[in-house]
Amino acid sequence: MKNKDKDGKPLSYPDKSSRMVPMTIMFLVLCGFSFYLGGIFCSEKDRIVSNDVAKTGSPSKEVSSSPLQVKSVSFTECSADYQDYTPCTDPKRWKKYGTHRLTFLERHCPPIFERKDCLVPPPDGYKPPIRWPKSKNECWYRNVPYDWINKQKSNQNWLRKEGEKFLFPGGGTMFPKGVGAYVDLMQDLIPEMQDGTIRTAIDTGCGVASWGGDLLDRGILTVSLAPRDNHEAQVQFALERGIPAILGIISTQRLPFPSNSFDMAHCSRCLIPWTEFGGIYLLEIHRILRPGGFWVLSGPPVNYENRWRGWNTTVEEQKSDYDKLQELLTSMCFKLYNKKDDIAVWQKSVDNSCYDKLTNPDAYPPKCDDGTEPDAAWYTPLRPCIVVPNPKLKKSALTTVPKWPERLSVTPERISYTPSGSSNAFKHDDSKWSVRLKHYKSLLPAIGTEKIRNVMDMNTMYGGFAAAVVNDPLWVMNVVSSYAANTLPVVYDRGLIGTYHDWCEAFSTYPRTYDLLHLDGLFTAESHRCDMNFVLLEMDRILRPNGYTIIRESSYFVDAISTIAKEMRWSCRKEETEYGVEKEKVLICQKKLWYSSNKSL
Repeated sequence: MKNKDKDGKPLSYPDKSSRMVPMTIMFLVLCGFSFYLGGIFCSEKDRIVSNDVAKTGSPSKEVSSSPLQVKSVSFTECSADYQDYTPCTDPKRWKKYGTHRLTFLERHCPPIFERKDCLVPPPDGYKPPIRWPKSKNECWYRNVPYDWINKQKSNQNWLRKEGEKFLFPGGGTMFPKGVGAYVDLMQDLIPEMQDGTIRTAIDTGCGVASWGGDLLDRGILTVSLAPRDNHEAQVQFALERGIPAILGIISTQRLPFPSNSFDMAHCSRCLIPWTEFGGIYLLEIHRILRPGGFWVLSGPPVNYENRWRGWNTTVEEQKSDYDKLQELLTSMCFKLYNKKDDIAVWQKSVDNSCYDKLTNPDAYPPKCDDGTEPDAAWYTPLRPCIVVPNPKLKKSALTTVPKWPERLSVTPERISYTPSGSSNAFKHDDSKWSVRLKHYKSLLPAIGTEKIRNVMDMNTMYGGFAAAVVNDPLWVMNVVSSYAANTLPVVYDRGLIGTYHDWCEAFSTYPRTYDLLHLDGLFTAESHRCDMNFVLLEMDRILRPNGYTIIRESSYFVDAISTIAKEMRWSCRKEETEYGVEKEKVLICQKKLWYSSNKSL
């Protein structure tokens, strides 16, 4: 068939001989021009490399053999007022944002010119944290010096202060007999919690994360979620205890997780108005919950028949709220799975035909058809529509995904939806990390001991580092860059946890919450967008005193990172990789414990 132009007319081509002379001339001109530019580049090379690191973009993939040079830098200490500084959820900035749907509690990062370039100090009297597993039940008061929960929730047994410590008895609003008895009842209602079917969970409005802490002993890994607040410091308590947690709130933006990822979601009187605003918060729970996954609710309006008197309402109002909730869940293809006393359990359908009814133009909620990707979850607005699971995915439902721990090493179905993803790539990654971990442990023997509990892999691919340390007494928050290939669904399909994040911004956690930060080529990948000084300062903010970093980077960056780290009061040493290649090095650093010399403002 003849090629045609945009008007449908046949295209005519000149013969080869008539094209040869102009092409030859053009080739010679381009060669000469390239040679001229090369001379300019080479003469300017040394000057460019010596520029300040904050003004230097990332090198090309063929990085220079000369290491990056940086001017001397120095960092002052922040005021003691910044001991719990969370830049993107800062209470000092809340008045700038609206109160509708608690928007002010969402991420609002300061502009570059308002960023703090100082070192965040620990509280006066800070001590190295109590180590796991003792930390699950107690922590030093001076490390998290907040009495609000102790005073306001004393009758609910969340925590109590004794001497220099906070103790965590495992109480809660809906489990006065203790979290263990509460979860025992939940397991009776959901047998899948006991046989490895359920591995990942999310707790919205987590309190001090006692529910997530109890589930760790039962082989279930929970992301405990709560917003930043002025008084309670819920997430900081959770992380001080050694329990996975992250700052967040379901408000106007999607949570930073992929669709169809968690096996279970939980709300124990978390005060989220599930049926308001068209059920938009439940629609987000539906999005992140795996087909066949469970949603567990305790508190109003569950068991309204016996509880309504303590809720300052009427039995009729509570019955109406429960009926409305049940109707909304049914419209989203949830079915009531089990119910007893204060706990009700719904299960998300594994049958996509349930969503066929949404083709009715009068149906609510409608199917999402605005082109927003189901996994798009970094500053992505919530929409009053339902994300229908991909019908092509046959092995990602809770009923078909392998049980834990087998699922850790089985190639996830969703890897085929990632760039260059395949079963061979997955197996190669697993093999690579088993070799790397052995080398890392020789460089940092603290891995696998009580010295390291909270770990972050700052730019993971498939969660290989977390999989390699799965038998050590630690947990890993896997971070996938919002600008990188979306591999986070693969991480969740393996039974691991993680979040999306942009390292040009501050992470959603309190200071001093991780024992070990690991990164693999992060600066090579992101330095063209993110200021290296800022990223390292952010690492210092979230790293516990005496905590460690493993920085695996191209040789181009390592010396510059070491120079900046020294000014942050880190001690570092440069090591070879497991294969001793010259183009890549490993930097092992430890953050020193120091106390503020500045007075509070």
